[in-house]
Amino acid sequence: MLDVPKNNEKNNEKNNEKSYADGKILQGVTDGVGVITFNNPAKRNAMSLDMWEGLGSALIELRDNDDVRVVIMVGAGDKAFVSGADISQFENVRHNAAASEEYSKKSEAQRALLANYPKPIIACIRGFCLGGGMQVAMAADIRIASDNSQFGIPAAKLGIAYGYDGLRHLVSLVGPSWARLIMYTGMKIDSAEALRIGLVDRVSPDAELWNATMEIARTISGNAPLAIKAAKITIAQVIKDPDKRDMNAIKQVGTDCMDSSDFREGRQAFMEKRKPKFTGR
Repeated sequence: MLDVPKNNEKNNEKNNEKSYADGKILQGVTDGVGVITFNNPAKRNAMSLDMWEGLGSALIELRDNDDVRVVIMVGAGDKAFVSGADISQFENVRHNAAASEEYSKKSEAQRALLANYPKPIIACIRGFCLGGGMQVAMAADIRIASDNSQFGIPAAKLGIAYGYDGLRHLVSLVGPSWARLIMYTGMKIDSAEALRIGLVDRVSPDAELWNATMEIARTISGNAPLAIKAAKITIAQVIKDPDKRDMNAIKQVGTDCMDSSDFREGRQAFMEKRKPKFTGR
């Protein structure tokens, strides 16, 4: 079974669990919420190439599942969300510039899929979130962290250049000054500092992290999918340079909302003082 809460406490609500990358990526669904678990606790969930490929497969399956309205990413165990890339692979697959470029190409599709995912994604972060783990977490829409989590990008300590996409996300979240401090020093920051600078959105006591994350996910799952889609698309366009914004896409999602059955349901539910039942149509 998929062990995602602290101390591998089983979540009995999960069903239809699947595994990828020889069990290092796990995927389950409950109450309209998809859960992807980085399941490599012996290496603090460090990401290998096969885990990137497994992540892509899990994301695609949840994307195409109409019953799933929101996705949570979480690390197995209580030591790490994702502690970074699997450095043990570097000697073989990232030992120089050419090899590193080839490595990046192999994970490019999965990274793009994560960054442009059509459904809301929440990163549930406990313990270490470092390097490549930061890249994964920053690509999520929402980051909920435990009060014992630690964040950092130790690229300067390894002599490697952090990628453009990761730095774009970092700068958009914390600004260029804090991005420089994090990158130049390779320092770790705790959850309180991460919250203060905007790297994470909420901090929860460790024992309450999973329930706090699921509460947010279930709230999102119960709201109108087209309205959430419109918000996600529009926010993505807002943070782009003005000349790169797709205003037609923003207009289209607005039209889709106003012409939807969900909009009629929302109005009727409000007038009838009941909870709406949205279908995404």
